[in-house]
Amino acid sequence: MQQKANHSTKIGLVARQYIFPFVLITMLFFLWGGARAVMDVLNKHFQLTMDVSKTHSALMQAVVYGAYFLMALPAGLMIRRLGTRIGVIIGLLLFGGGSLLFLPISDNVVFEYVLLPLFIIGCGLVILETAANPYVTLLGDPRTSAGRLNLAQSFNGLGSILGVLLGGQFFFAERGGEVADIAVPYSIIGIIVLIVAICFTRIKLPELVTAENDANHGQAVRTKLGGYFFFGFAALICYEISEISINTFFINYMTDDGFLTPNTASLLLSIGGLGLFMVGRFTGSALMSRVRSEKILLICAIGTVAMMLLTVSPLGVVSKCAVIVCYVFESIMFPTIFALAISRLGNLTERASSILMMSVVGGAIGPLAMGWVGDNFSITAAFAVPLAGFIVVLAFAWHSFLKSKHQLA
Repeated sequence: MQQKANHSTKIGLVARQYIFPFVLITMLFFLWGGARAVMDVLNKHFQLTMDVSKTHSALMQAVVYGAYFLMALPAGLMIRRLGTRIGVIIGLLLFGGGSLLFLPISDNVVFEYVLLPLFIIGCGLVILETAANPYVTLLGDPRTSAGRLNLAQSFNGLGSILGVLLGGQFFFAERGGEVADIAVPYSIIGIIVLIVAICFTRIKLPELVTAENDANHGQAVRTKLGGYFFFGFAALICYEISEISINTFFINYMTDDGFLTPNTASLLLSIGGLGLFMVGRFTGSALMSRVRSEKILLICAIGTVAMMLLTVSPLGVVSKCAVIVCYVFESIMFPTIFALAISRLGNLTERASSILMMSVVGGAIGPLAMGWVGDNFSITAAFAVPLAGFIVVLAFAWHSFLKSKHQLA
């Protein structure tokens, strides 16, 4: 009689022979975390210096995350043909090249021009993520794939903390009326990223091939792609709507009523919110070697809905604290949903991952919707947008939990 897998037994997150490639790929999570986080500071910075509306400033997120939607499938096709390492190098070149395009606007910033380099950066990021996310899930035991991806994504959180912390101190520092030069941080990012690209040309990554498990595998894949997989895809879109919306308008939420200054709010976002986000991912990745990821996802989904309900309520400091605590609960959602959705897809893992990366378009939809509500009603009412997104994630988490219990029965 075949013994059931016991999740209470600790399983190593990363296979020993894959530790080095895991470290290299994890570096990429750190880099794109910082690049994306700087936009959360720029959002408020442009509102203050260019007198643009919340909806208008949200166009920055729209072009970056819109690039994910447009480039996800081509990125997946390219990676399948050229391999992970070449895909990473091309992604880094676009990322670094787009960052250096801010140099021509060093002296004369026009908001609409900013959107072009951000779009190119977005194209580079989607290639990196399309390569890295499924690659990490394959570097060890399939049962710990969600924990492994959460561990790698934890360094994405560290990059986000530094991006907001350094960006906030740079853009919101007192300069006697002078406006901060946007080209400075992006030039530094661009140079670092291009150096990393050169490093990747000098190393080799093992190309991991996913194989079909049995004769009925094809039919099983078609079944999952028709149901559970696309439920996960919808949950990821809604998660991105919620996560990016909260990040985009966190500083607005803390400053529009005079509760904090922009500089202090950016510090609170980096050290408080994103700090808890990173701690949540490290903790989640450790727990997932002992506790089923479906159960952890369900608990966290309940937590996010509860925190957003408090956020949209007129409870003063309690509502402000709820936004920060929400970062703990949302921290494990993207990598966990991603890993669950592509689990056991065999040789369709990379193709399925490309489809899932299109879900990041939620980061374009959410801030625009939230900005419109904030402009026409209030920033507090606008947090109904991420609340709705987390309710969909809760539905997927509940379905996944019941599904896992049925499989263990």
